[in-house]
Amino acid sequence: MGAGGAGMYAAIEAARHGAGRVLLLDRSLIGRGGATVMAQMTVAASVGPGDTPGFHLADTLAAGRGLCDEALSALLCEEGRDCILEMDAWKVGWARAGNGFAQVQAPGHDRPRCVYVDFLNTGPAVSRTLRAQVQRVGDAIRRVGELAVTDLVVQGGEVTGAVALDVARGGVVTIAAGATIIATGGLTRLYARNSASANMSGDGYALALRAGARLMDMEFVQFFPIGHLAPRLVGMDPIMWDPFRYKLGGRLLNAAGEEFTERWGGGVEAGGYTVTRDLATYAITKEVEAGRGSPHGGAWLSFSHLPAATLRAAFGPVIDKLAANGIDLTRDAVEVSPIAHYHMGGVRVDTRMRTGVPRLLAAGEAVGGANGANRLSGNAITEAFAFGRVAGREAARIAAAGAPRGFDAGSATALLSSSGPARNTAALVARLQAVMARDVGPFRTASGLARAASVLAELRAELGEAPPGAPGAAHDLARLDWLDLR
Repeated sequence: MGAGGAGMYAAIEAARHGAGRVLLLDRSLIGRGGATVMAQMTVAASVGPGDTPGFHLADTLAAGRGLCDEALSALLCEEGRDCILEMDAWKVGWARAGNGFAQVQAPGHDRPRCVYVDFLNTGPAVSRTLRAQVQRVGDAIRRVGELAVTDLVVQGGEVTGAVALDVARGGVVTIAAGATIIATGGLTRLYARNSASANMSGDGYALALRAGARLMDMEFVQFFPIGHLAPRLVGMDPIMWDPFRYKLGGRLLNAAGEEFTERWGGGVEAGGYTVTRDLATYAITKEVEAGRGSPHGGAWLSFSHLPAATLRAAFGPVIDKLAANGIDLTRDAVEVSPIAHYHMGGVRVDTRMRTGVPRLLAAGEAVGGANGANRLSGNAITEAFAFGRVAGREAARIAAAGAPRGFDAGSATALLSSSGPARNTAALVARLQAVMARDVGPFRTASGLARAASVLAELRAELGEAPPGAPGAAHDLARLDWLDLR
């Protein structure tokens, strides 16, 4: 379930390990929705000279503030390195420098470790390469898009399949399976300002929880510190500034034109970019609280100290896209502020991606523990690849060991066959996002969390017990929103 980096890698690996019937499904289009295809930045892997998975692990543990599951972190660094090399063999197009990979040093890393594909094309290139590999596998992998899984089927204590809404046609789909992998990504759509696609609303966590799995570290939401705030950008990712900040040393400035991260414990950047995401988020938020923020409530990001030729060499065609948005980086600073970006928590798994519920596994951002309280820059796609590959391998083994004792999806289909009164579900989603942003953001208090809990209880009561509209309607977004809110 989920056809981003983790889901596609899991399907490929399951097929390579003998699973002759793999169903790869997504509520969007296969390989074209979710977080992976949107990723425009870099991928961390110890593929450079002198680097090792051990050095990468040390930085991952430090960034996680001592709260990582060290075994999962090690798996990310070790298996992830092999995946990056395999992707290179699959012609993903990692940028080159001399005889090796071009690598940049991202915040929190002790050396240049992050590979990338030309300018802002890493995510699209990765997704395209994995889609091609899925196709090369052949008939073993069946791909079905626009299926929104609403419940897992649990019989005799084990997961035997799932029930889904066919978004395009409105019907109910039941799926029996020898093993099931949750690769549905994170939950950052819950926040008013987020870098997520529309399907990153935490459904995988809810599915796992209802099936009897345990969740961990759910409080650890990463806020990308320099999400674009103003002026308005059309057709560009709000988190596009990060690679250019650490390639070029873009300056973070307050309303007085001062660099300020050192004031809040971030250290002296001296023209570089070394402050980790949690500390940069802290510094910007505190500077705004102190009354020294930019006009829209963030900080200024400036590249105006750099020559135009340097900017074009680093940004390439992005310079022209910015110009179309009325932004000239040789003279214009942009406003940035923290934006909900990634979720470190998730389903508790072991190093084989097993959830503790028989036949149920998880992979990618759906998994908790590997990143502790703060994900190291560049680890997201690495984690998706590594955990997807391990989950696919284990799912093939589980399925080969024997089929489930039965499959009866009757009770799980009842919800999708029901009809409730009309509701403005879009307004309910907006209320949820607003209270999460206000009270469950980077800084939380007892009173704020109590207020949020009260609002959530009100929303739950308003939601009712059945989705609005009639069963069978195609592309019923109100019904889909209701299921997301549930």
